[in-house]
Amino acid sequence: MECFEVTGGAVLNGHVRVTGAKNSALKLMAAALLAPGRATIDEVPDILDVSIMSEVLRRLGCDVDYERTGNGGGGGRVTIDVPEKPSTETDYDLVRRMRASISVLGPLVARCGSARVALPGGDAIGSRGLDMHISGLERLGATIVSEHGFLVATAPRLAGTSIWLDFPSVGATENLVMAAVLAAGTTVIDNAAREPEIVDLCSMLGAMGARIDGAGTSTITVEGVETLAPVSYTTVPDRIVAGTWAVGAVMTRGDVVIERAVAAHLSVALDKLTDVGATVEARPDGIRVAMTERPRSVDVVTLPFPGFPTDLQPMAVALAAVSTGTALITENVFEGRFMFVNELVRLGADVRIDGHHAVVRGRERLSSAPVVATDIRAGAGLVLAGLVSDGVTQVQEVHHVDRGYPDFVDQLRSLGAKVERTQQ
Repeated sequence: MECFEVTGGAVLNGHVRVTGAKNSALKLMAAALLAPGRATIDEVPDILDVSIMSEVLRRLGCDVDYERTGNGGGGGRVTIDVPEKPSTETDYDLVRRMRASISVLGPLVARCGSARVALPGGDAIGSRGLDMHISGLERLGATIVSEHGFLVATAPRLAGTSIWLDFPSVGATENLVMAAVLAAGTTVIDNAAREPEIVDLCSMLGAMGARIDGAGTSTITVEGVETLAPVSYTTVPDRIVAGTWAVGAVMTRGDVVIERAVAAHLSVALDKLTDVGATVEARPDGIRVAMTERPRSVDVVTLPFPGFPTDLQPMAVALAAVSTGTALITENVFEGRFMFVNELVRLGADVRIDGHHAVVRGRERLSSAPVVATDIRAGAGLVLAGLVSDGVTQVQEVHHVDRGYPDFVDQLRSLGAKVERTQQ
């Protein structure tokens, strides 16, 4: 089993490039199913989840190729040749490894009239039910049953309707938009997710010929069309990876320029970094984050976009663990997201959990210890904590981190960190 060995004491300095967002690229790949022919998507991160989604599409009958580019940041181009009649069943052995596989449900039902998709797995960060995916597709006219671990959906042709989401779920919004673009008539999705990844997906669908209005707002209106065409498209930069580098610069009291990062996609998080004492400079080509003193504690509340991202919550807890004073971190999105705190405590952090709140009392430095990554973002947060610990911190189960951070070790090294990938 591979692990990261992180030597504490390094200061992150220099330039790092952010490639496309994992949480967007996977859905753009699924959206390619909506049109026969060849689609190309650039700035796709070279990560395990992209490999899994590529295999999901191959088993649906697509030819999928991935080619690394020389742009830096661990990105590349994926080319997807979609057949006239794709298969409509996804295998459990792949879907259980990555929750984003459920995003093929909407496109398959819309284009093929049926789909048999295994119930997904993914990160252990709390319950993420599919109720809104299912109820929304049923509102569009699909018949959906669950049998033998699969969702089986059928619909001669979907029909536009009005849909209200109980929560602005990113996954449900994406699935329903992809289904609605080929439905007959008009679909209105209220309380829709507003994340930049939603806007990115709608932008690609629009380039394919879809008629979508309101992306980035809480109400998305889709006018169904008969057919779509494949396109070439570039993925939006990954705001979570950018936020990770930004927090790392603050924790280590460094100076990092994050190329391609979009400040507007991280406005609340960057405001928090300013509050802790960092210099944050938005540039046309990215963001610069610099810190010279020990950070001050600030309270953080996770919320759907444009609020503080839940995916950056582990980094916020790690930052608070080495800040002056006491911070209250409130998790409102995933109830299991504090699972990693026990590992952070092993590094000497003073954290107390009360329901969906974490009280963090900052310390000057942490102490090294073996820890286990419980999900993608927890793993990255533990690595950042290792950078401000004495000695060598061993982060295990790094396959989680591989699912979300391309070239993680190489990029850390390029900023001056001492990190090794080793075999246990």
